[in-house]
Amino acid sequence: MSSPALFTPLTLGGIELPNRILMAPLTRCRADADHVPTDLMVEYYTQRASAGLIIAEATMVMEGNSAFAGREPGIYSDAQIVAWRKVTDAVHAQGGRIFLQLWHGGRACHPYFNDGATPVSASPLPITNDEAHTPEGKKPYATPRELADDELPAIVEGFRKAALNAKVAGFDGVEIHGANGYLLDQFLRDGSNKRGGEYGGPVESRARLLLEVVDAAISVWGIGLVGVRLSPLNSYNSMEDSDPAGLTAYVATQLQQRGIAYLHLMRADFFGVQQGDMVSIARDCFKGSLIGNMGYTPEEAEQAVAEGILDGVAFGHHYISNPDLVERIQAGVTLVEPDASTFYTQEARGYTDYPPLAAA
Repeated sequence: MSSPALFTPLTLGGIELPNRILMAPLTRCRADADHVPTDLMVEYYTQRASAGLIIAEATMVMEGNSAFAGREPGIYSDAQIVAWRKVTDAVHAQGGRIFLQLWHGGRACHPYFNDGATPVSASPLPITNDEAHTPEGKKPYATPRELADDELPAIVEGFRKAALNAKVAGFDGVEIHGANGYLLDQFLRDGSNKRGGEYGGPVESRARLLLEVVDAAISVWGIGLVGVRLSPLNSYNSMEDSDPAGLTAYVATQLQQRGIAYLHLMRADFFGVQQGDMVSIARDCFKGSLIGNMGYTPEEAEQAVAEGILDGVAFGHHYISNPDLVERIQAGVTLVEPDASTFYTQEARGYTDYPPLAAA
């Protein structure tokens, strides 16, 4: 296909992208049991370095908050920093750019993976629309402990330290994960946040923790090198909000005032429970770079960028099975569909063995 808009450069905050095709953060569970990135991850990200920007997978900012089979990476230990540096050095050697997504799972963390520890959240409400995958089969999510207001500065500090560690590890910036029913999203949406006080009630209070974390990351990186991901409609992890349009408008306006690198917006709901056009609202309220995500085809992405609806598009599942997605879109070839059975294993199969276009 012809995609002139997708292949125009983009100034994304403080960095220059050669194209507008981004790699969305994708949890793949290939870190080791100590949450240290592996050499397999070095190969995986290097294969995808032609992306305009790689947004590396959800990464634990604090120890003891594992939610993905005990195998998601972290950024809180010296060993993790050193291992991530291998990834960033390899991506940079191929001419790529890479941000790290900073993440706290909140109530999505399971005691099975955290030495029996009870997870924490905005309110003591468990995830009920799914169960956690463990080596012993699926297990119900635990009812989380409500975080006290005086515990929240430590959460913000955990994100700030993680942002600093990401800089030491050689990343080009960071993305704050405020989406998909994890801790910051649990505070943000009123379906999971039933607390009172400074961090509950109206949207201005529910957004406080997210914005404090964003400010902390900016204090490390400066303006233009911190992105934010939101999913105001997504019901994954038992999430909902009574006014997703109002939430989107408020948060987008606040992020506009902070000069973030980009707003990464998941436009829809995995399960189709909530509907609405959040992209237009975000575009009206946020004048920086707006990155769309969730089910975009190359053709739809080209149209959205060409019409100025979006500044770039982050592709998810197609980056699993098309390591040279940029080149494939440019060539107009049919994209390879991924094998979902290998998404969360610990093997090379289904991870680094998808061949590039030339080999295929």
